[in-house]
Amino acid sequence: MLVENKNVSRNYCQSCGSSGLAPFYEVKNVPVHSCLLLPTAQEALDFPRGDIALGFCEHCGFISNVAFDSTFQDYSPQYEDQQCFSPTFNAFAHDLANRLIATYDLHGKNVVEIGCGKGDFLLLLCELGRNRGVGIDPTILEERVGSEAADRVVFIRDYYSARYANYHGDFICCRHTLEHIHPTAEFVSTVRHVIGDRFNTVVFFELPDVTRVLRELAFWDIYYEHCSYFSPGSLARLFRACGFEVIDLAKDYGDQYLLIEAKPAGLQSGKPHAAEETLAQMADDVQYFSIHCRDRMSRWRKKLQQFHEQRKRTVVWGSGSKCVAFMTSLDIKDEIESIVDINPYRHGKFIPGVGKQIMPPEHLKAVKPDVVIVMNPIYRDEIRQMLQRMELIPEILTV
Repeated sequence: MLVENKNVSRNYCQSCGSSGLAPFYEVKNVPVHSCLLLPTAQEALDFPRGDIALGFCEHCGFISNVAFDSTFQDYSPQYEDQQCFSPTFNAFAHDLANRLIATYDLHGKNVVEIGCGKGDFLLLLCELGRNRGVGIDPTILEERVGSEAADRVVFIRDYYSARYANYHGDFICCRHTLEHIHPTAEFVSTVRHVIGDRFNTVVFFELPDVTRVLRELAFWDIYYEHCSYFSPGSLARLFRACGFEVIDLAKDYGDQYLLIEAKPAGLQSGKPHAAEETLAQMADDVQYFSIHCRDRMSRWRKKLQQFHEQRKRTVVWGSGSKCVAFMTSLDIKDEIESIVDINPYRHGKFIPGVGKQIMPPEHLKAVKPDVVIVMNPIYRDEIRQMLQRMELIPEILTV
């Protein structure tokens, strides 16, 4: 999934090298992984914990967990974050793949994906464009790969580094990986170094947009695995500083995802993109979050306690990182009756730090919930339809 992290000084920005990141949000004693699922409740409760202390760089706009300890990280095939079981997500992935193929003429080309997960998107690019692919990720499970393009794709179960420089891609893809990497400039510089003088190579990165997190007070989108948080401006500045020209910069998937497309150029090349916010705007967003986030958390905690006192059966739909951050940040457990997820590989496993078992959606037929909390609003309609097919009509809340 990512280059191996090393512990480094907490006093300077990993994106621009400036010193003195200013902490503005802290959460203590949270699970160091959200998507490593456990076989028993006790193992889940005993899972290692760490602290989150988000620091803001006033020089480039980057946000980092300055309390991050990379020795805790253990990405392995047991890491389960696949989203391809959702029709909503699949529609987005297909549209994205088709757009990238059309924009960059990815037909019969070589595609390298850094942090390919279980390989879904890489296989999609190779299927739709008849491309050849190389996917590098420590969590890959080749026995779960089923695709007509499988014979044109090589998977490497490892962290990405310069030792894979011999795999040349016409298109280099890296989705939802950079936020897991602490030395961000080192990582992006490695990608640029590997490309060398192949100036026609296109690089595509996708990751969460922190400006939405700050403006929506989305504390559930802050968790230990995500040690690095980017806005459009801080991401573009990093890429330019590492020798890339920014081709495009945009948001997608309900403005949750930040997408950057770039190509090799000289150091500090190019002008700011129109989508970049200013450092002053970013500082305002950080201040807003710092002032109002605790009130948001308090309101959620009070609401869930009221449901519990009223004996309303409250369930969470979505067992991934948002769920783990939501429950551990609020320090709740008994307030939630059940946790369900559409991903069958999660069923029966236990959530780190929470100790609750993940159940399939059909479990709700027996629970008959009064309240369903949807951990991602983009899935609200999809989930409502599934509940209706089960003849369930609970109150649906979205975070």
